[in-house]
Amino acid sequence: MTAQVETALRGPEAYALAHRVIDSMQQASVWPTPLNYELWLHYVSDPDSPLSREMQRLLAGDTPFTEATAEMLAAEFLPRGRLSEEIRDVGAVLNRELAAVAEAIDNARQTQAAYGETLTSASEKMQGAEGPTDLSAIVSTLSSATRRVQHHTSTLEKRLESSNREVLRLREHLEQVRRDAMTDALTNLANRKTFDEQLARLCEEAETDGKGLTLALVDIDHFKRFNDTWGHQTGDQVLRYVASVLGRIARDPRVAARYGGEEFAVIFPGETRGTVEAALNAIREEIASRSLRRRSTNDDLGAVTISVGFAERHVGETALSVLERADAALYVSKRSGRNCVTDAESMAQAAA
Repeated sequence: MTAQVETALRGPEAYALAHRVIDSMQQASVWPTPLNYELWLHYVSDPDSPLSREMQRLLAGDTPFTEATAEMLAAEFLPRGRLSEEIRDVGAVLNRELAAVAEAIDNARQTQAAYGETLTSASEKMQGAEGPTDLSAIVSTLSSATRRVQHHTSTLEKRLESSNREVLRLREHLEQVRRDAMTDALTNLANRKTFDEQLARLCEEAETDGKGLTLALVDIDHFKRFNDTWGHQTGDQVLRYVASVLGRIARDPRVAARYGGEEFAVIFPGETRGTVEAALNAIREEIASRSLRRRSTNDDLGAVTISVGFAERHVGETALSVLERADAALYVSKRSGRNCVTDAESMAQAAA
């Protein structure tokens, strides 16, 4: 949760905020589930955030705000909070494991100390032993003490082995959580938050090392028609199809992400405009080359086409600026009949 929302919830206006959230959800005919309530808290408290802008876009259309929509938004815009919760849970398990190991080590230490005292005592007794009976008693005491040490040592070894396995499991779990927090659940591409972070980072690197960077925005043409005609599950099928092509062509070091709704973004670090345009046209042609069929009924969905706009970053240009130029180029592609690729630089030259 953002600091702004946290502050609002802990301040005197918290109850008024809760009323506004519920009223807003009621106006949108959205059920007040815990996840929806969390999303609406951000929507009402921070209207200029990326999450709020995406929700405004969705609510402005005729698309119903479904549970799947809520989960998509949460996966894209609320992953850090979920990651923090997972980290806290893992921390609690680790604390228990460390406490158990510490107890086993302490027991072994006490047993070792007692064993040392037993050896010292046995040594003193052996010097004053008067016969086989005394020696037998000393040996019996030493044998019992040795067995106790062996038992506690074995217990400690098993505890350490168990804890090592648990730590490895927790590490794998955290790594999976980290990947989930960075990934759009529907398409398996990077999510919006990860894209924003990557774009900012790559722009800084491009500024430092002087290498180029090009950003492309991709929008599925007439996507609303798929949803209205065939339903949201078919719309999800179309999204996954486009994402699969993007993900295959935009492999590392390129970054492909679901930008929001039916819009995607691809970052091309260190590539020229010509290379990028060729790659984008290859993506556009491959997507349009197949006629999709609805999985549930085998109905022909027809060809899927995309509109693309891209912009090469200028020296000193911010991530937001290059994003806006790519978006403007995308708008030209859609206005020009769709199913085409527009270069922001060509637009600027044409306008000069």
